[in-house]
Amino acid sequence: MYLAIDIGGTKTLIALFSKRGRVIRRKKFRTPQGSATFIRELENYLKDYKKRKIKALVVAIPGVVQKNYSVKFGNRKWDDIDIYTPLKNLFDCPIWFENDANLAALFESFKLPGKTVFLTFSTGIGGGVAEKNHILPESDSFEPGHKKYWYDGKIKEWEDIAAASAIENHYHVDRATDLKKKEVLEDVAKRIYLGLPDVVKAYHPDNIILGGPMGKIFKLYSKYLPDDLGVKYRRPKRPNESVIYGCFRYAKQKERN
Repeated sequence: MYLAIDIGGTKTLIALFSKRGRVIRRKKFRTPQGSATFIRELENYLKDYKKRKIKALVVAIPGVVQKNYSVKFGNRKWDDIDIYTPLKNLFDCPIWFENDANLAALFESFKLPGKTVFLTFSTGIGGGVAEKNHILPESDSFEPGHKKYWYDGKIKEWEDIAAASAIENHYHVDRATDLKKKEVLEDVAKRIYLGLPDVVKAYHPDNIILGGPMGKIFKLYSKYLPDDLGVKYRRPKRPNESVIYGCFRYAKQKERN
């Protein structure tokens, strides 16, 4: 069996996979603000899996991973947090850390032709680049959400314009996925499109997958995206679970290497 942990800005998802890639068990909990509280809660939830025969464990991080387990979190000031040691104390198996958007790109690009850029529109905007079922090296420096644009009379980062959280704040809704009006969806498409030409210019993808919460309503706003970039816009296969399924695929790749 394989264990996947997706640490997000608002929630953390734990999933237990069979050797064939079927989710046997899953648990979701709100990601605490404090790193010490997070470690305690994570350890507590993981104790339920300790008796399982875990072949590998993959942890998805919303930030930069160096030397496998040295991590820098994106929206959390957890740069000094040690996740590896408590995990190693619980499980006697290989443990791998990887950026969450990279893992989502790995899963969502599976069997797609050419190069794929995966973009996640959630608390911020993250991204990964994959081709031929492998994460490409340029993914490590891919931070699309921090690109700046002139918008609404101000210079803003793309994620402050088009992330699901930014759209929710602008329209005063709890969930961006609740947006249905035509004029609102046209605005959503405009916000998302704003950064796409730069992504295409830098990475020359054949496919762009628009994931995160905005992936759920892809069919509603994608028809308003200009079709002038020479790429195929795609909805994610699993908008809510791209990352954990990417964890499983990553574990299987490491196992073969």
